[in-house]
Amino acid sequence: MEYFIYRNHTIEPFFNNLNIEFSGYEDISFVDKSIDKYIWCYLPNYKVNEELIAKEIDSYAGMLHILLHKIDKSKMFIVFTMRRIYKVDYQTIDDSVEKAIESYNNQLKILALENPNLKIVDIGGFYDSYSKTDLLDWRFYYISQMPWNPKLSKPFKKWFTRQIEVLEFKRKKCLVLDLDNTLWNGIIGEDGIDGIKIGGDYPGNSFLFFQQSLLELSKNGIILTVCSKNNEEDVFEVWEKHPNIILRKNHFVNIKINWRNKVDNIQDIANELNLGLDSFVFIDDSPTERELVRQLLPSVSVPDFPDHPYLFPVFIKNLIADYFKSYQLINEDIVKTQQYNENALRTQLEVSFTNFDEYLRSLEIKIQIETLNNLNIARLAQLTQKTNQFNLTTYRYTEANLLSIHEDNGLIFGMRVQDKFGDYGLTGLIIIKFEGGDAIIDTFLQSCRILGKNIEKVFIEYILLQIKNLNVENVTAKYIISAKNKQVENLYDKCKFSLINETDVDKEYKLKMENFNYLSSNIYKLHGKL
Repeated sequence: MEYFIYRNHTIEPFFNNLNIEFSGYEDISFVDKSIDKYIWCYLPNYKVNEELIAKEIDSYAGMLHILLHKIDKSKMFIVFTMRRIYKVDYQTIDDSVEKAIESYNNQLKILALENPNLKIVDIGGFYDSYSKTDLLDWRFYYISQMPWNPKLSKPFKKWFTRQIEVLEFKRKKCLVLDLDNTLWNGIIGEDGIDGIKIGGDYPGNSFLFFQQSLLELSKNGIILTVCSKNNEEDVFEVWEKHPNIILRKNHFVNIKINWRNKVDNIQDIANELNLGLDSFVFIDDSPTERELVRQLLPSVSVPDFPDHPYLFPVFIKNLIADYFKSYQLINEDIVKTQQYNENALRTQLEVSFTNFDEYLRSLEIKIQIETLNNLNIARLAQLTQKTNQFNLTTYRYTEANLLSIHEDNGLIFGMRVQDKFGDYGLTGLIIIKFEGGDAIIDTFLQSCRILGKNIEKVFIEYILLQIKNLNVENVTAKYIISAKNKQVENLYDKCKFSLINETDVDKEYKLKMENFNYLSSNIYKLHGKL
């Protein structure tokens, strides 16, 4: 059983796509310890007595507090906010239920701050797509205590599945943008810099709103790139001279302005950024270009472009909800565009060297190792959810999972990397568990943006040194094959581990600590903070 849901109404049809078990109405007496995730879905009752409804809502908050103490802190606990669908105004001035709901939702926020395993899902995100009449069918409420219209069960399942993805840090990373009639109204090659419309009256004001929204996405860690069939000099003139342009050249991490096939250009962008195509969303006003990308690059998400510019507000809202929504931003998300721009400078420097070690020394790389703490736990959990290429086991962990490992005497090490061009941020993770006197490397991963610099060898050797100091005799490790981690299949061989078993799906290794010597290169400045 994967989910257990606590509820006060009949909601089975809205969750029957999940492996799920339901509590009785308003019953918190039973806690199944074998469950992976818990859900709390309590909604206002459809009654006529406002005072009674408000008291019930207050009691639900108290019940949640009690239940939270019974739930394993390593298990995700998903809690829905509360919003009212039906109300009869006997007294316009009576807002007792609204105040109770506000207090309830505020208590959820406080609980989420105090309990890393508690995650809030705003039910308003679903309600806002429908009228109150659509949301409720009184026939089904009176027949079976169903709080929502069962006709909405299919869209609800789709919406809730997306909310789970958001909680697990699953979102797209990169936007590929066309220019003409996409970021501005008009065709620069035909209309010229004075003929395109952005800002001012309609439709220019709609395109201005769209660019402003994309800039906010960039500030929230989404990489912006350009793929346009155009003349570079025309576009650069727009970016340099047009007074109303919001997104200028420096806002884009990668730019492809030429007359090549857009499929090839997108593939090149993916290769140059070292990102999988499933991380991309392509936006283009041309149905032909969109269909070409859909057919030849099926991993790329290609939403339909709005038929009219005045639909941009709806389009951008759906774009964020479907692809880019984040539960919580951390610093590594916010500075992502800056980090990719810094990486471009590193690439330019690399081509000037003929000796790779000399290039690495010129970067002045500094590595800092740190253990799990309140400041890095969110980022470390995010790394387990998002890292695929350099990830030996691809185990996915939440903040609560990491905290549980730590409390069970496991060791969790994060790695920060910086060089003379900038800070890569927290980009590496090793999780060590112990069993029968041996240490087990449960997780070993690094972000794709620091690959190719041999940093992984420094990281693991330093951690092995810490393990050796604990008088551990053996370290075991495993490589589990995934769709994307082929490049690390021989990593433990290179680190002098002995292969002890191999199957079609994994490899098992062992290292006798008496044979381990710390030999990492002095190319890097290593700082332990343990």
